[in-house]
Amino acid sequence: MKKHKKHTNLERRDTDNFAPNEIAFLGTNCGVISDLVHTISEKLSNYKLAYFDASHAKDVAKNKLSEFTFHHQGNLQITTSGNINKFEQRLQFAQYDYVFINGNHYQGAKQILILDESKEASVLKRLEQLDSIQFVVKLNSETEFFSFLEEKYPQIKNITCYTIDAIDQIANHINNLIQEKIAPVKGLVLVGGKSTRMGTDKSELNYFGKPQKEFSKELLENNNLETFYSVRPFDCAQGDNEELNVISSEIEKSQEIPDVFLNLGPFGGICSAFQKDPNSAWFVLATDVPFVNDEVIQLVLKHRNPSKVATAIKGKSKDFPEPLITVYEPKAYPILLQYLAQGYSCPRKVLINSEVEIIEIDDSFIRNVNTPEEFEIAKKEINKL
Repeated sequence: MKKHKKHTNLERRDTDNFAPNEIAFLGTNCGVISDLVHTISEKLSNYKLAYFDASHAKDVAKNKLSEFTFHHQGNLQITTSGNINKFEQRLQFAQYDYVFINGNHYQGAKQILILDESKEASVLKRLEQLDSIQFVVKLNSETEFFSFLEEKYPQIKNITCYTIDAIDQIANHINNLIQEKIAPVKGLVLVGGKSTRMGTDKSELNYFGKPQKEFSKELLENNNLETFYSVRPFDCAQGDNEELNVISSEIEKSQEIPDVFLNLGPFGGICSAFQKDPNSAWFVLATDVPFVNDEVIQLVLKHRNPSKVATAIKGKSKDFPEPLITVYEPKAYPILLQYLAQGYSCPRKVLINSEVEIIEIDDSFIRNVNTPEEFEIAKKEINKL
């Protein structure tokens, strides 16, 4: 007898304690940690970074008014009240490539041990937290490992070690840690549209001797992307559980992702892909842009910027990016859901109001074909190529 599950078992984004990718500095005083974090951050300015620390202030009165002070250069200072809550922090840090943590106060999933002779007792106190040391930083090159460290972690002498002034080497090591967790890219061909103006399914139109959905899927697969079709949900209202299981199995085999965010158009298809796999970036491609070719796909992948929410194409004469020839990063998923919570289901609106890598391209490559007349014209042009 199967155990009853109260909640749906959803795929979750791989995350550490407080952020998708974090590392804690511990072993010395907080001032040294803060200075080191800020110095390293200057070397890693191409990433979006955050620092998670605790205040040392005493007898602070609880704020009765939350203050949000914006500066015209983009700086924001927040003064409010709240307790540490890992679910809240994961939302706050979802957009960051890397979060540095003051390990004297909060435990990070990965650690950098700073060896400071004067803080031996502090390290002993946190010995159990040192379960994933990435490298060691010595304040003094002559400092030996504490005996209890060697006893607890016999391999610690084999871990990479730097002196605290080796900023470039430390920054490079952290850069490699960030690169290791960059999400893979999968492809998503949108075929669930109603094609109202065309009068027939646009994904089935034949420009290149095969249905356009197959051509689009092959474009992405030829660039080493595991690719899925985004399709309308199956009508399973009359089916029993056994039939639903068979359908689910067939869906997996056919690499189709049914849209579970109903009546939201492409927005729902993108969210459904992230629900299936929130740990991959998704290269979303519509089937009504037949002039998109291998060169365009490679251009997007070449200029992909995982530090941004998305990497999108924009026509040179257009004001806004094209949301359906775009790589959406895992960090886009919570943003999409936040817009949905406000009643918006337009992926272009999300791109316009987010940090996005824009690639400008000639308008002709991203021309939409929406009517039978436009199809005939496009077909003739393609035949001449």
